[in-house]
Amino acid sequence: MADEGVPAPPWSRLRPLPVLFVVLLFGFLWWRSPQRHAAPAASAPTPTALAGNEGPMGAVERQSDVDCALLAGRSMGAGWHATVVGVADAAQAQALAAAVQAVLDGVDAAMSTYKPESELSRLNRSPVGAPQPVSRDLAAVLRIALEVSQASGYAFDVAVGGLVDAWGFGPSQPGAAPTGDAVKTLRQRVGPGAYTLQAPPDDPSGATLVRAREGVTLDLSAVAPGYAADLIASDLRRRGHNAFLVEVGGEVIVAGLAPGGRPWQLGVETPDAPPGTVYKAVPMVDEALATSGDYRNGRVVDGKRVSHTIDPATGQPITHGLASISVLHDDAGRADAWATALNVLGAERGGALARDLGIAAMFLLRKPDGGFEEQRTPAWEARQAQVQQRAQRYAAAPGARP
Repeated sequence: MADEGVPAPPWSRLRPLPVLFVVLLFGFLWWRSPQRHAAPAASAPTPTALAGNEGPMGAVERQSDVDCALLAGRSMGAGWHATVVGVADAAQAQALAAAVQAVLDGVDAAMSTYKPESELSRLNRSPVGAPQPVSRDLAAVLRIALEVSQASGYAFDVAVGGLVDAWGFGPSQPGAAPTGDAVKTLRQRVGPGAYTLQAPPDDPSGATLVRAREGVTLDLSAVAPGYAADLIASDLRRRGHNAFLVEVGGEVIVAGLAPGGRPWQLGVETPDAPPGTVYKAVPMVDEALATSGDYRNGRVVDGKRVSHTIDPATGQPITHGLASISVLHDDAGRADAWATALNVLGAERGGALARDLGIAAMFLLRKPDGGFEEQRTPAWEARQAQVQQRAQRYAAAPGARP
């Protein structure tokens, strides 16, 4: 949890839980209409209630005749939640909650721009041109970032930290909009070559990073939460759990089947509506979902509301008519990064790129009448068509991954 008086980390501003509302977090809603929003039973220890306590919380609840551990806590300036199917012991649930918390706190300690002594903050202060050692997890996140940056033509660029801060979405106190000259200067610190990563695939512990330009500031808030969810998923699998849902700052990864033996159902929120209003339920098995949108997080600058998402090419907040973009992927780190990249590009350019690269994406565009136009890539349709096949394979071989 953020220290009192310290601004919340960037991932708490970018895509908090309302952007991607977990409709069936505890498996209650598979039998209801996906267009309705319902809460868990009153007797259930909900994620919100659990997260309101200090420290990680673990409880056990029976859902559809299956015991589940309900876990929750706070880290990286936001809440996290998890459901682990098949855990009947309250002490085991509490131990799992503590393990999840430890993973998240480790990511925060490495990748926060709000903690002056985090690994990332130290790297952002390192001398230009001097190779700096990078931890295994930070190297993995930077490798994802560079992969998506290069594939998206640097629409996604973690070197955007200076611009994010200048527009009031970083660790500095928000102020007036940056001047044109300031934006021009900051734009020179992003793009190809702003930093380099030397990370031998066979020896991640030997990775080094070099800041190539003065003032380059890395901000991992559009990839670190998803990567953290992936780390938790890996840890749960190592502990023998094959059916679970993990949510970190709105980025979600699921494994196996939800209680009741059906796919997990995740809800994409309706943009511009009250929090928790579900636009569409997305069935999922063994995959991740991330959503990026402009309707929850922003600030008023010079009398105008500006988006928290900055286009590295212009140095300005995005202004197009795309309300939200959701991405399905095998892992949450890449889903997280690609959701931001496609949001920056907008529906036309982002849609074309997603189709070319086979990215499973759903775009929601604002219409003049207040409604939304939905555009889905072929890869999105294909993934959705595969969900029931995966579920059937699980049902045929309980406990095994298809």
